[in-house]
Order: sequence, then structure tokens, then C-alpha cells
Amino acid sequence: MVKNESAEEINQTDTNEEIGWGDVQEEMEASVGSAEKKEVSNVSFEEMKKGEIKEGALDLDFILDLPLTVTVELGRSKMLISELLQLGQGSVVELTKFAGEPMEVFVNNRLIARGEVVVVNEKFGVRLTNVVSHAERLNRLK
Repeated sequence: MVKNESAEEINQTDTNEEIGWGDVQEEMEASVGSAEKKEVSNVSFEEMKKGEIKEGALDLDFILDLPLTVTVELGRSKMLISELLQLGQGSVVELTKFAGEPMEVFVNNRLIARGEVVVVNEKFGVRLTNVVSHAERLNRLK
């Protein structure tokens, strides 16, 4: 037998069983009390020697084939669209860096080094003169 209750009867039942702030606090104290009873222990890791791979250890050689984008920045410039449209063959674009100033080397848009221009077999290259430290990379993120 199915009992049909009207919306008014359901609302009266719900209001009789209201949950108060005290009920919430009791529930929180009960959950905190049970968490305090858990045991905590230190974890120790075995030392691995160079080149040693333990069974189940992740072999990271697969990352050696991941492609990276390397960009060498000679300088930057800002201009209006109207100025850009006026550029033609023989135009000179002034850059923010001075001649002889180190160029910046980016890997996936992150600065990793600075260097100077060299020519190798009639192609341009960069000789790294300064690799950016971990601390400097963190400072650039701020």
C-alpha cells in the first residue's frame, strides 16, 4: 500500500526535523576526533645508485624524443599598424637591444640562457655565455 502525502504534510515533517548549527558542530567534532586517532609513521626510501633501475621504476628515456621549440631573440620592437603597413624592402626596424648585447635563448617560451652570435659553416648560431639559474627563472615568474 502506497501512502500519498500532500506537500503541506511533507513540509511539516521537514520543519520538525530541522538541522541546527549545534548538529553541524557535533558532526565536525566527531569527524575530527576520529582523524586524531590515526597513526602517522615516517617513510624511508632506499638509495639508488646512478644508472640503477629498480623493478617497477619509471624509465624516463621516453622524454628524450619530445620536441621542444627553441627561439633565439635578437630584439623586440613595438609599432602601430600604420607604421607596419609602411614597411617595405630596405626599411629598418629599430630593436630594443643594443649591438653586442647578449641574445636571449628561450625553450618553449621560457628564458633558459643568453649568448652571442656566431657563424658556423655559413649559418648563424648562438654561443651560450650564461645559463639562467633556477632562482632567476623563479624571479621572472613574479
